[in-house]
Amino acid sequence: SNLDGARLAEGGRADGHAPGAEGAKKASFTYNAEKVLGSGSFGIVYQAQVVETGESVAIKKVFQDKRYKNRELQIMKELRHPNVVELKHAFYTSGEKPGETYLNVVMEYCSDTVYRVMKHYNKMKQPVPHIFVQLYSYQMSRACAYIHAVGICHRDIKPQNLLVDGRSHTLKLCDFGSAKRLVKGEPNVAYICSRYYRA
Repeated sequence: SNLDGARLAEGGRADGHAPGAEGAKKASFTYNAEKVLGSGSFGIVYQAQVVETGESVAIKKVFQDKRYKNRELQIMKELRHPNVVELKHAFYTSGEKPGETYLNVVMEYCSDTVYRVMKHYNKMKQPVPHIFVQLYSYQMSRACAYIHAVGICHRDIKPQNLLVDGRSHTLKLCDFGSAKRLVKGEPNVAYICSRYYRA
């Protein structure tokens, strides 16, 4: 559905449809944006609440060029793993200019990132507890092994893109904006990752 994207940006409401099978009735949801979690050249990420269920979600709002399919959305639709952030829904909203369209990708919400966990312990002048280092390293390795097994290269792994559930310490790999399906014989750009995390 094409809805007013400005409302979402103002912390208001936006409506979306859960992607359903061809011909199947699509579930309809209303999202109430609560706060901005992050922003950059990619767009804006909001924490929002599903009005109908009370569930907290994260919504990534990006400009959608109508000439191209959104690669991130296509990749996320294929991924199902406990250590990869779950795609819940996706919907489109209209921008302020005529013909301007935004894609809103609705994902599960996690309260923390590995980056924030590291900052927290650094502030207290303490090392990150060894058990957390082991837990996060193991789960990150599982996420990478899974996406590589299905032919996806993330290309931007960094602490900010490793979400953490503050209670269970479950780690989820997120932000597939730079990710690519690897095709044999097709060239790949090596110089794409965030500068300080390039291998």
